[in-house]
Amino acid sequence: MNKSSCAAVAGVLSAVVVGACAREVSLHTLVDEMTDLTALTRFPDPPYTCKQFSSYDRASKSPQENWFANADAGHFLREETNGKRTEYVMMDANGPGAVVRIWSANPNGTLRVYLDGNPEPAIEVLLADWTGGKVDFNPEPISHVASRGWNSYFPIPYAKHCKITSDKNGFYYHVNYRTYPPGTKVKTFAQAQVPESPIQPVARRLASPRGDAGSPAAAATPVELEPGESRTVASFADGPMAVSALQFFDLKAPDVEAALRSTVLTIAFDGKETVCAPLGDFFGTAPGLSPYESIPLGVTDKGLMWSHWRMPFRKQAALTLTNRGENRIALKCTTETEPYTWDDRSMYFHAEWRIERDIPTVPKRDWNFVETTGRGVFVGSAMYIANPVRNWWGEGDEKIYVDGETFPSHFGTGTEDYFGYAWCTPDVFNHAYHNQPRCDGPGNYGHTAVNRWHVIDNIPYTRDFKFDMEIWHWSDCKLTVGAICYWYAHPGGTDNYKPLARADLRVPFIPPYVIPKVEGALEGENFRVIDVTGNARPQNLGEKLSNEKHVWWTDNKPGDRLTLGFEVEEPGRYRVLARLVTAGDYGIAALSINDQPAGDPVDLYTDGIKVTDNVDLGTFDLTAGENTLTAEIVGKNEKSSNYMFGLDYLLLKTPE
Repeated sequence: MNKSSCAAVAGVLSAVVVGACAREVSLHTLVDEMTDLTALTRFPDPPYTCKQFSSYDRASKSPQENWFANADAGHFLREETNGKRTEYVMMDANGPGAVVRIWSANPNGTLRVYLDGNPEPAIEVLLADWTGGKVDFNPEPISHVASRGWNSYFPIPYAKHCKITSDKNGFYYHVNYRTYPPGTKVKTFAQAQVPESPIQPVARRLASPRGDAGSPAAAATPVELEPGESRTVASFADGPMAVSALQFFDLKAPDVEAALRSTVLTIAFDGKETVCAPLGDFFGTAPGLSPYESIPLGVTDKGLMWSHWRMPFRKQAALTLTNRGENRIALKCTTETEPYTWDDRSMYFHAEWRIERDIPTVPKRDWNFVETTGRGVFVGSAMYIANPVRNWWGEGDEKIYVDGETFPSHFGTGTEDYFGYAWCTPDVFNHAYHNQPRCDGPGNYGHTAVNRWHVIDNIPYTRDFKFDMEIWHWSDCKLTVGAICYWYAHPGGTDNYKPLARADLRVPFIPPYVIPKVEGALEGENFRVIDVTGNARPQNLGEKLSNEKHVWWTDNKPGDRLTLGFEVEEPGRYRVLARLVTAGDYGIAALSINDQPAGDPVDLYTDGIKVTDNVDLGTFDLTAGENTLTAEIVGKNEKSSNYMFGLDYLLLKTPE
C-alpha cells in the first residue's frame, strides 16, 4: 500500500478497519515510543485516542451542576465480587488499546490487570509497588514516587479488553489509556514479553534524560540585544530537516528573572510563526533558572537552557529573540539539526504562552491553557503560579476535551495530580516526564513552576482540542497564572493565543514571606504537655494561625483530658482569652485554668478548618512561672466525625 493510502487510514480515529500499512502494536513498540521525540512529529499510525479514567467527584455533572465538586477520592466504575474478594474497578475499556499511565496519591490494595476477558490477571501486585517502581520488570524511573505522587508509565497493550481493579478503596487514581481503531493489530501484554523488550535501556535513558549532551559547542552565536531590539539568532533554508537541539546560556542581565520573562523567543517554520513565548517560560522553569532535566527540556545548574524537542520543516526555519525589557541583555546560542523526511503525517511544532494576573480565586472558575482546531497531537504543558499566600493554590482539576466532546475525556483530581505529584507538596522534584523545578515556600507561597510532558501519553485530535484547569484555591485571594502548551499540528489549524502585551512580560513582585503572629500571644504549640490521653503535638496550618501552628490533640474520646503548661512572667490577675481551632472532626471541650472552670464548653465543629474569635475564658489569678490549661472532651456535634481539639494561643489581658 502506498504512502497516501496509509495517510488516509491514519487520518481517522474511529469506526475504521486499519489496513495492512499499520504496524503491530506491542510492548516492544510502546516502550520504544517512551523516549522517541521524533515519533511525536508525525500523526500516529496506527491512529488512536487517549483518554483517562479517574476518581474525580461524580457530583460534577456539568458547568451548571457541581462543576467544582472536590471529593475526588474513592470513586470507581463499580464494585465486583470475585470469589470472597471485593474488587473496585478503576478501568474497563474495549480494545484494541494500551494503558500508558497510572497515578495515585495514596495507592492502596492489590492491583489486578485483566486482559482480553481472561479471568486470571496478567498483572497482580500491590498498587504501591507497581506505581513505586518496586516490581522487577517495571523498575524506577519508569515507575516512581515524585513529591508524594505515585506514577507508572509502564505500557500495557491489549487486543480486546482491559479491566483494572484494586481490592481496597478510598484512594485517588488516574488511568490514561489509548484506544486504536477496530482491526489494529495489538499483541496483548504478557510478562514473558518483558525480556525481549527494551525496558532496561529505556529505564536507563529516563534516569539520565539529557543523554550524552555535553558543554555547548565552541561555535556558539553571541547575542546582544538593546531594549526593543530583535535578532534572528539562527536560520535554515535547506530543508526538509528538523531542529533537534537548542541551547541558550551565559545570560548577562541586571535581573536574570526579569530578562528571561521579557526576552521573547519566536520560531517560524516555512514562513509560519508557531512558537512565541518568553525565553525562560519556553524551557519550563520560569521565573529564573531552576535546574532540572527531562526528556525534551532542561536547565543545568550553570544556567544552560536546552531543548530536544524535534521541530521539522519542509524548506526553512528561523529563530528570533526580541528584548522587550528595559535593560540590555547578552547571551549565547547554539542550534543543531538532523535529517528529516517530510511525509503526509508530518506536523509542525507549536509552543505558545499566556498569563493572567490577579485572578480572583472566588468564585472558582475554569482557566484555559489552550484551544486549537485542526489536526494534531498535544505533547505537554508547563504552568507558572505567583501565589500571595502560603495556602494551596492547586485544588483544581484538569479538564481536557477532544474532537467536540461536551464532557472532558480527561477529568482530573487536582492540579498537582495532573503534574504527577500529590498532597500540595512543595518539595521540588525531577523526572524525565514531569517536574517541579521551583516552589519558593514556605508552603506554597511565592513563585512555583511545574511541567509535564505527554510522550507515551500524548493526546491526538482530528478536529479540536481544549485544555482547562480549574482555579480552586484554599484562600480567597488573587492569583497570577501563566501556562505554555506544546503541540504538533498540520498546517491550517488555529489556536486562541493573543499577542503578548508589555504588561504580560513583567515578573509579579511577591514580598518575602512574614510569619503572621498575634502580638502578645502565648503560642499553644510551645506549651509543655503535662498529661494527655491520646496524642498532642504541634501542627502547621499556615497563615490561618498565629505563628502558623497550634497544639493538636488527637486519638481522644469523651472523658479524656489534655493538660498543658504555659509560662507567665509576672504574677497577677489576668483576663484570659483563647483562640481555638475548629474543623469537621473536632469535638466539644470544657476548659479549666489552674483547675478552675474557664467558661462554657466550646463546640469546635465547623465545615472546614477555621479559627474562633478570641474566646473569653474568664479572669484568673496566675502565678509567675508555669500555670496549667486543661481541656476535657465532653462530647461532639452530631455533624462532627471525631473529637479532636486545637489551641492556637492564649492572650493575657489586664482586667478593666
